[in-house]
Amino acid sequence: MELDTPTFDVNLNPDGFVVDLDSLYAFLCRVQDRRHARGVRYALVTILMFVFLGKLSGEDRLTGIAEWVQHRKTELAEALHLQKPRAPHRTTYSRILGRIIDVAEFEQVVREYFASRPQAGCSILIVLDGKTLRGTIPAGQTQGLHLLAAFLPGEGWVIVQVEVDGKENEISAAPRVLKVLDLRGKIVTGDAMLAQRDLSVQIVAGGGDYVWTVKDNQPQLCQDLVTLFEPEQCVKGFSPAVKEFDTATTIEKGHGRLERRTLTASSELKGYVDWPYAEQVFKVERHFTRLADGKVTEQVVYGITSLTKEEAGAERLLEIVRAHWQIENGLHYRRDETLREDWCHLRMGHAARMMAEINNLVLGVLLRRGVKNVPQARRRFAAHLDEAVALVLRC
Repeated sequence: MELDTPTFDVNLNPDGFVVDLDSLYAFLCRVQDRRHARGVRYALVTILMFVFLGKLSGEDRLTGIAEWVQHRKTELAEALHLQKPRAPHRTTYSRILGRIIDVAEFEQVVREYFASRPQAGCSILIVLDGKTLRGTIPAGQTQGLHLLAAFLPGEGWVIVQVEVDGKENEISAAPRVLKVLDLRGKIVTGDAMLAQRDLSVQIVAGGGDYVWTVKDNQPQLCQDLVTLFEPEQCVKGFSPAVKEFDTATTIEKGHGRLERRTLTASSELKGYVDWPYAEQVFKVERHFTRLADGKVTEQVVYGITSLTKEEAGAERLLEIVRAHWQIENGLHYRRDETLREDWCHLRMGHAARMMAEINNLVLGVLLRRGVKNVPQARRRFAAHLDEAVALVLRC
């Protein structure tokens, strides 16, 4: 399509230029510019493009992004059809990210962009998990910006992300996340903190199912599960009761270790445990052997789900539990180690939150295209600006 120049078409080619209607550029043009027209030198979409392309090409700090744009301002002006090759100062990025853009609106636009992609939302698994941006923790304090995200591990993008206020926790923030989601036919997973009765009811009432891990924050439930799965102590001459267990095991070798995972599921506690819509409980045993020296580490996790045995046997439940753990490697680890999110020390307004949203956007764009090695892809885009620009101007 031929794109009409957005609000405050400063430095944009007045003749317009052709981009795909469903491109990222076209969607980001929808973000409202809340600046006063007087003194504006860059269109909001131009600033967003500069930040996104800089991030995509390996720059993680606003100072680095500003320098990256400065060194490529002529090529960027030609690629984005700008009238003059100019580069904003670092403080311009910080002010716009921290004061001008409405985070909720930006997130909504990004969600609409991903939802418009082919086969978007077809995966049924939604993972809930939280993350603290360590770079936002003030000196001498222990709390910083904490975000709770709903992530589609099968598609690689974050549907919604909310800020957990300092006066609340993930338990009270989770209903806000679930309210945004279409839960019909979906399976929601969460760690032990989110194993709450009210959240379980909300998910099932919305047409979905839950899979929670269980720890001591639900002491009676945890004890019931431990009792069910531990070996039964019998008096001499008597045999242990027969229990209906369904078991699945996987063995994988990688990252210098051999890992064996075994999940045992049972529906015997249905109607016994005091938990809404509970159909099955399960136990996951993880056995790690470090190949270098043979050191063995073991871990046991318990869980509960509203899925029936017919809907998800032990093998399927093990797949779901493993997919839940992917949020650490597939999203949080990449945001921290690859995009250096925890080293972000932005202080102006909600700039740190906006940078986290942009990190989600960058990862979503790459992962939906089947990228496995994000650092390698960023190096590729750093060397080929034309490919990076095509990524945002084309579907």
